[in-house]
Amino acid sequence: MSQSKASIGLSWAPKVPIFSKEAKESAGKLQIKEPTWTPENELVDGLFVPPRDPRKLNKLMKKSLKDTAGASWFDMPAPTITPELKKDLEILKLRSVLDPKRHFKKGDKSKTLPKYFQVGTVIEPASEFFSGRLTKKERKATLVDELLSDHNLKAYRKRKVQEIEESRKPGGVEKWKIKGRNSRKRAKDRRR
Repeated sequence: MSQSKASIGLSWAPKVPIFSKEAKESAGKLQIKEPTWTPENELVDGLFVPPRDPRKLNKLMKKSLKDTAGASWFDMPAPTITPELKKDLEILKLRSVLDPKRHFKKGDKSKTLPKYFQVGTVIEPASEFFSGRLTKKERKATLVDELLSDHNLKAYRKRKVQEIEESRKPGGVEKWKIKGRNSRKRAKDRRR
């Protein structure tokens, strides 16, 4: 199977400096051209050549290190944020709005999502089989789906939306509506 061309169309051959007659004569003064590293082109002849500048080398080493929270956090890695995780984190930030009876400490005021976190599954003990357990129907894939399917939360959200709509409704037209027994027209009829 000796073919001069690769089957895929890719081939690689190292570039060896060609010695001329002048170069052979001055063997001590032979200078091989060093490959220059540029940020746009990191590969030289198909091989990676690290930069000679220590600042660029340090920057490159920092990029290659794993992104963790540090040794005091047991090198917790930064997870990739998917749209589902992003929604769950936003819901956790707004958790004080969800339940009027439960009060939380004020967290950090930054509007950015946390960089380092872990997601786990709560496993209930056998003693909570009848009391605090979610049934299979109530379990959802994400926290957002679980909150949207909760009946108590639906009723609370509906009531709050109606209260907000009532407060923002313009009041100018209200004085011309007939309000039953309390309106002016009904009062005139009652006086007669």
